[in-house]
Amino acid sequence: MGIVAGLDSSPDFTRIVVCDTDTGAVLRQGYAPHPVETTEGGGRPSDVDPQAWLLSLGEAAGGGLLEGVQAIGVSAQQNALVPLDTQGNTVRPAMVGGDKRAQVAAADLVDALGGREAWAQAVGHVPQAAQPVTKLRWLNKTEPDAALRTAVLLQAHDWLVWQLLGRPMRRTTDRGGASGTGYWSAATGGYRPDLVELALGHQATLPEVLGPSEAAGTTPEGLLISAGTGETMAAAFGLGIGLGDAVVSLGASGSVMAVHPEALVDSTGMITSLADATGMHLPVVTTLNAVRTLRGAVELLGLPDLESLSDLAMKSTPGSHGLVLLPYLEGERTPNLPHTAGTLAGLRRESMRPEHLARAAFEGMLCGLADALDVLRGRGVDVRRVFLLGAAAELPAVQAVAPALFGAQVVVPQPADYAALGAARQAAWALGASQGTLDPQLPPVWQGAVAQILEPGEELAVGQAVRQQYVSVREQTHPGAFRA
Repeated sequence: MGIVAGLDSSPDFTRIVVCDTDTGAVLRQGYAPHPVETTEGGGRPSDVDPQAWLLSLGEAAGGGLLEGVQAIGVSAQQNALVPLDTQGNTVRPAMVGGDKRAQVAAADLVDALGGREAWAQAVGHVPQAAQPVTKLRWLNKTEPDAALRTAVLLQAHDWLVWQLLGRPMRRTTDRGGASGTGYWSAATGGYRPDLVELALGHQATLPEVLGPSEAAGTTPEGLLISAGTGETMAAAFGLGIGLGDAVVSLGASGSVMAVHPEALVDSTGMITSLADATGMHLPVVTTLNAVRTLRGAVELLGLPDLESLSDLAMKSTPGSHGLVLLPYLEGERTPNLPHTAGTLAGLRRESMRPEHLARAAFEGMLCGLADALDVLRGRGVDVRRVFLLGAAAELPAVQAVAPALFGAQVVVPQPADYAALGAARQAAWALGASQGTLDPQLPPVWQGAVAQILEPGEELAVGQAVRQQYVSVREQTHPGAFRA
């Protein structure tokens, strides 16, 4: 039996799982928060000293957690940019993944290359504020001295792998991480250095892109470090999703991703064409309004929590007595309506009851995510099974509505550290490939996630009627939104 570890460095904490290489069974776990940093308003800072990630890692791995481990895989927050100078020192603090300062820079970049279609053809998607290429443009325009000293570009998991290996001359990344930068194409498998120069103002050294089962290197102690990847790719790998599977994540905003054999080119900006951790592709569609829709309904109805909202919604019936909520509370990205607001339609005396509004919130949120699923299906992506993630996935109202609205079997996995598990599985693959015990083209088969299975069954026709009611209101309110 071999032993490997998976490390997930999220924006707030580090989790480590130590697993059996053959089955994926979790043997030990570690956790440590990142050092607390807040802005004056109490929010999360946009700039972070990456040494904080190392401190958290060391704390999480304390107490002999890594004893007997033969290989480590690293997952980390996506889109965090770590600019280094020629000596390998940070030019400035890392710009974290969720940083939104570069929204103007994103529009600037789109124009600089000649429009959305030009970007879609170049790298498979249109620049967004969070992406490293857009951060580089912001750096060039806002902190030109720092931009001028920037010589090497790494992301969070690249930097952590490099540190674990003792800061060697060789710097690496993986297909998944590279595909989100805005200067690497998942379709061609190559960098676009001209886009780095367009954004930063000059060329910079980019990390070597490793294959899914390749190792980044070995520590002096003989510990193998795999390529690493972003949290989205690691979570998909930890879940064990494959062709025909999609993942719907319910956070404040929502995301839909699915495994696909080819990279997708999308000039609308709705699809971000990423690579996964196995050699396949992972197109992602994001909505801005998921659980924030439910929390808004909780406040409006004066309820204590989401569980109470779910209980209330279950007292209504499919279609919410004709009440339809378009949940575009923060504007929307899918469809692209950044300056719109939400809409409540179908108000009649009989529909003006708390339980109908509660159910309309759940149906509106899930119909918005079904729209996102349809964006992928419309591009030929096969979706037969939907994994539903997030704490809200456990709510009875979500589970009652989702299968029929998505038109597919819904899988609700038991909560687990799937990104860390995916990183550990990658480590096991790289270890086996290096030892000749695993095919470099076939990842290890691990135990699947323990999950609840929900079938659409006889409710499918009812769900499709609810969906049509929603689409009708959406088209009346925002005609042609998905054709823009």
